[in-house]
Amino acid sequence: MTNQLKQKLGLFSAVMVVVSAMIGSGVFKKIAVMSDGLQHSGWVLVAWATAGLVTWMGSLSNAEVAGMIAKPGGQYVYFQTMYGRLFAFLFGWASFSVIQTATAASVAFVFAESFNNLFPLPQLPASIANFTLVSISDFQLQPFHNFGVKSVACVLVLFLSFINYRGIDYGERISNILGTTVVVGVIFIIVLSFAFGNEKDVITQTVAFKTIDFMPAFFSAMLAAFWAYEGWNNVGFLGGEIKNAKKNIPIALSIGTLIVMSLYLLVNAAFFKLGNVDFYQNVFSLDNKVAAIEGVNQVWLYGGLFISVLILVSTFNSTNNSLMTAPRIYYAMANDGLFIKSAAKTHHRFLTPHKSILYQMFWCLVLVISGSFDMLTDMLVFVAFIFYGCGAFGVIVLRHKMPNEHRPFKVPLYPVVPILFTLFSAFLVYYSIQDSPGNAIIGLVLVSLGFPLYYWLKNRKI
Repeated sequence: MTNQLKQKLGLFSAVMVVVSAMIGSGVFKKIAVMSDGLQHSGWVLVAWATAGLVTWMGSLSNAEVAGMIAKPGGQYVYFQTMYGRLFAFLFGWASFSVIQTATAASVAFVFAESFNNLFPLPQLPASIANFTLVSISDFQLQPFHNFGVKSVACVLVLFLSFINYRGIDYGERISNILGTTVVVGVIFIIVLSFAFGNEKDVITQTVAFKTIDFMPAFFSAMLAAFWAYEGWNNVGFLGGEIKNAKKNIPIALSIGTLIVMSLYLLVNAAFFKLGNVDFYQNVFSLDNKVAAIEGVNQVWLYGGLFISVLILVSTFNSTNNSLMTAPRIYYAMANDGLFIKSAAKTHHRFLTPHKSILYQMFWCLVLVISGSFDMLTDMLVFVAFIFYGCGAFGVIVLRHKMPNEHRPFKVPLYPVVPILFTLFSAFLVYYSIQDSPGNAIIGLVLVSLGFPLYYWLKNRKI
């Protein structure tokens, strides 16, 4: 056993980690709910652009710190330097309990649902499927419900965990090949839509427009977009496995986020060449309909099949990204004595944090089987932006704390960019509490559980 990771990933791989982390199913599904809320294609595009610019400001702020502290664990290590061990542990605990594992579980489930749409999976009899283990308010724990889809999601988590257990090389190849495939596929949709789409020719039912309260509707639309942008900071977790990390991670963060932001804006503009807001509101009213499929079907007979396959590829790749990057957080925590002790070692042959990968895999499987990741992902953006905001403010903290430290990359327009991102994060957290206090309270309770756990781990060898 050893505690050394393999420094393997180059700049292209680092950029593809950023791209692969973000492009999942959100870009194909969110246009319907955003159209229903904002009722104007222009404002939907503004919501995507604004969310993208905010994300880019966060990635630029993160890039400065990543250039200074390029170590395994990324944000966990940054927070330790900024605010100390306790705050860093709370981030690591939130990542394991909510942010990273729930993301992997939910994206794996979307993959399985998409697979089920193409190849219907067997289901258990209703008497078994409806068995309820726990029922609390609206939450019901039904481990056998939708069992075919859950089984495929579990197989995906097991398979990708095994792949990443055996080496960062395999995860890298999946990310590079599938990430490139998804980007090419999205570009193809953009070209196809602008070449042949004409939303005026789309015949839809007349939908009665609602009177909306604009600002809440706009921020709800942005929250939907942020789910599609989630994962931009994952590349920092691989700080011990990226060549010339202090230079390449900042470049990957800034370029990768800009690529995704541009693709999202262009593909949503392309979707509106295929259908107007009225069209997507109709799609939103239909259960289990993917907006992009309905739109592309207007101009291409096999468009729906193409989008379905692209969602399979993108969700497979996004699941791989989460399962590949996040174990480095728990590896770093274990080396600080703040996680299960065995997670601090790497495999003697594969040079991967294999025990961290296994612990993460187990919890992801629990979330998939329980179905509770749906509840967790509802609060994911809220919890994540607490830490994102603190990370951006940490740029200012480190400028004062470590003024003479070499910074290969400096955030442009300092201190405007980190301050703006911090303020926006604070507002988003406040808005989430106002808009969905139940999810906010549960998220805060989960994070707060880290306090007693921290002191227990500090004083106990496990």
